[in-house]
Amino acid sequence: MRTANLLCRRGTHLQSLVVRSSQGRIPRTRSFATPTFDNSNPRIPPYLKLAKNYDKVKEVLGRGTALTLAEKILYSHLDNVEESLTTNTDGGRNIRGTANLKLKPDRVAMQDASAQMALLQFMTCNLPSTAIPASIHCDHLIVGERGAQSDLESGIKMNQEVFDFLESAAKKYGIEFWPPGAGIIHQSVLENYAAPGLMMLGTDSHTPNAGGLSTIAIGVGGADAVEALVGAPWELKAPRILGVELKGKLSGWASPKDVILNLAGQLTVRGGTGFIIEYFGPGVETLSCTGMATICNMGAEVGATTSTFPFNAAHVRYLEATHRHDVAREAKKFSEIVPLKADAGAKYDEVITIDLSKLEPHINGPFTPDLSTPLSQFKQTVEEQNWPDKLSAGLIGSCTNSSYEDMTRVEGMVREAMEAGLKPASDFYITPGSDQIRETLRRDGPLETFKEAGGTVLSNACGPCIGQWKRHDGVEKGTPNAILTSYNRNFRGRNDGNPETMNFLASPEIVTAMAFAGTTTFNPMTDSLPTPSGKEFRFSPPSGLEIPSKPFEVAREEFRVLTQAPDPSVTVAISPTSERLALLEPFEPFPASELTGLRVLVKVTGKCTTDTISAAGPWLKYKGHLPNISANTLNTAINGETGEVNVAYDLDGSKHTIPELGKRWKEAGRPWLVVAEHNYGEGSAREHAALQPRYLGARIVLCKSFARIHETNLKKQGVVPLTFADEADYDKINAGDEVSTVGLYEMLQNGGKGEVALKVKKNSTGEEVLIKTKHAVSKDQAGFILAGSALNLLSKRSWF
Repeated sequence: MRTANLLCRRGTHLQSLVVRSSQGRIPRTRSFATPTFDNSNPRIPPYLKLAKNYDKVKEVLGRGTALTLAEKILYSHLDNVEESLTTNTDGGRNIRGTANLKLKPDRVAMQDASAQMALLQFMTCNLPSTAIPASIHCDHLIVGERGAQSDLESGIKMNQEVFDFLESAAKKYGIEFWPPGAGIIHQSVLENYAAPGLMMLGTDSHTPNAGGLSTIAIGVGGADAVEALVGAPWELKAPRILGVELKGKLSGWASPKDVILNLAGQLTVRGGTGFIIEYFGPGVETLSCTGMATICNMGAEVGATTSTFPFNAAHVRYLEATHRHDVAREAKKFSEIVPLKADAGAKYDEVITIDLSKLEPHINGPFTPDLSTPLSQFKQTVEEQNWPDKLSAGLIGSCTNSSYEDMTRVEGMVREAMEAGLKPASDFYITPGSDQIRETLRRDGPLETFKEAGGTVLSNACGPCIGQWKRHDGVEKGTPNAILTSYNRNFRGRNDGNPETMNFLASPEIVTAMAFAGTTTFNPMTDSLPTPSGKEFRFSPPSGLEIPSKPFEVAREEFRVLTQAPDPSVTVAISPTSERLALLEPFEPFPASELTGLRVLVKVTGKCTTDTISAAGPWLKYKGHLPNISANTLNTAINGETGEVNVAYDLDGSKHTIPELGKRWKEAGRPWLVVAEHNYGEGSAREHAALQPRYLGARIVLCKSFARIHETNLKKQGVVPLTFADEADYDKINAGDEVSTVGLYEMLQNGGKGEVALKVKKNSTGEEVLIKTKHAVSKDQAGFILAGSALNLLSKRSWF
């Protein structure tokens, strides 16, 4: 269970370690001798710069200060060390949860769906190139249906306009471009860019996957990415650090996926908010690099800022197997100066211990990634909850579980079952994470084994994991059915658009075993299957290879990255008549007064994820066209007053869809707000969930709590996120009520300092109610809101 270290609740443990002079300044000490690092490869982190910056950190905080790994990597990327660590932190004694860190990331990665809006925003800054290395990965727009080749051809044909736009922008601004079919962003990043000590941003919530290689990798919205791309400091509230101690060693059917499935059950989807999860302990040494990446990937499902592991021998093995001997060599040199692990005596704000030796497989779901059930109890739970017994499909792979280790463990199971005369009883889909993985699996045999078993090998793309799945199994929309996947997220309707599809998350091994059984109640640890010969078959505990015996195969030529210097002569490909892409118009600035005359568009109840606010699936085609994609805004939200889905009522009582009413009010010049419950905006990093309401006229979102990324995205787009000071006040405000702000304008003018309340005039009675609120608006964010958006400010500044 979760154990809080109350002694460290104030932030860091620095209060007894920082020595101050009589003038209140921290004494300077001599720095270390300048080390020598290889800077010939742009994929090697700027270790010399980071080492020098880390030395400044030790000067400011005191050389005896013990830091966690996460703090070392974060603080070594500060733009101004002393300003960030000592401003409003009681001289460095109270950093975590208090300081506003202004960071200079090393790299940005963007997937094709979110890259469209990020690049459209970057283009308005009129810069010749990006200030730091960046990459575009075309992985979200390929629909999984028949198999890799036909799906890829169809996807390219359907999305050629978008791919041309992304490639032309990459050429113009010097961004590396990974074409469709090259791989899923997070697998490609792990194989090519992630490196010990690196800090990167990614326009996808599962960017923390790279933490498996001792990287600080944070999922952000496009506006955040643009800040980094133009060279501006990127701001982050200093996270608290949740330590997860791993003991023992996995055995039998337990896998790295079960570590995070178990942890999600302990923390819930909100329990990691405001934390970086840092793993430590002897159990870490027993895990593979890709196993650590799986664990970090799903840290997004508990709301964590990111997750990371200490640098060890497994990372060196993986770097060398992926043809990065130079990165491994330089990382080892850097770690001798800045040890990439927690210092002895470093304190965590909270600690959870997991004994890997006692861990059993878990299955999480349906409809939420934190509903965790041990495998030994799953059959009983299925029967008690009346969940479907029949398994419609088993799907393995994705960015979470497509490593060589995952696939070889599964191949052993598949081959063993085939030798007994068995084939999967349910549809069985396999998604390789990259062409490097696919080609290595082809070379070493597993790919052919999957095909022999009747599995459908999909393209190296996100596919069904994000809703890009065209099913052909006769399951009609609205029909309850069960699927098991090795994916990371399972919100209602996410995978196939059917709100009654129950997606249960598990390891690839458990998914595969159940696919052969065709039922959700099968337990491969205890149950057997009948074979054509009449004998009973029982799976052996799976085993596989951490990395291939020979280095990974390189990707096929057509799927290799395109790298080029910035070329100002290139014209970015956007047709003026396009239905897929549209240049952005700046949002209007905040008025020079309090907001008045706002109306509550809808009062939402239950989960309101970014999928709820801006659905993916078929809507992905409009990611680069804000007016068009805004037609799906909140279209699966549940009206908290009527229980209806995607229904809102105008002041005259007329019934509309939520986006229709939002558009109607926009055209009438009536600004509005949304009222919601807990963890508003949980899920993906998609900034469209902030852009779309803003485009339609939203000025405020009022809820009980926010998911971290979405709260930031709202502020970047000029929408004010407020939470109830008293959650019971949720019951005092309703759709149609008129709202005016009290203290908001003054708070923004004062750089985020001050309290904000809402004066609510009840639409039904005319009664007035004052609702007190809380906010987390920083000085810079106040500037964004006043300007109308972060982009309005960035486009006027020169950063490099």
